[in-house]
Amino acid sequence: MNKIVTIGLAISIFLAPMQLGAAQFDGSVPLLCAVIQVVECEAGGECFPVTAEIANIPRFLKINFKNKTISATEESGRKDTTQIKNIDHANGNLILQGSENGRGWTMVISEKTGKMSATVSDDRVGFVIFGASTTF
Repeated sequence: MNKIVTIGLAISIFLAPMQLGAAQFDGSVPLLCAVIQVVECEAGGECFPVTAEIANIPRFLKINFKNKTISATEESGRKDTTQIKNIDHANGNLILQGSENGRGWTMVISEKTGKMSATVSDDRVGFVIFGASTTF
């Protein structure tokens, strides 16, 4: 009997860090996302890589799930903040949506890896953004 308890305890100790790691990207704690790559697409179908600065997108984004906000970091020198209007979970992804200044946006974060992609668009141009998230 003691052998079974010992094995069960060992398995629990081994799996606990995995469970903690999986929860960090589920919207239960704030995240910091780094913008790594941005692609701009025009209405005619042409797409090309641009820098975050050219796309007017902050390089680092703080996501506060409690307040439902995404903000530029203080280090960026910007004070941009947008409201998250919808938070959903689907197929292992955390999906955030909102709109501001005539543009709509959607951000998808893998609940397993923290990898992030987002789109921002209006009637003339769209941006596809790729990045990574971590807790802070």
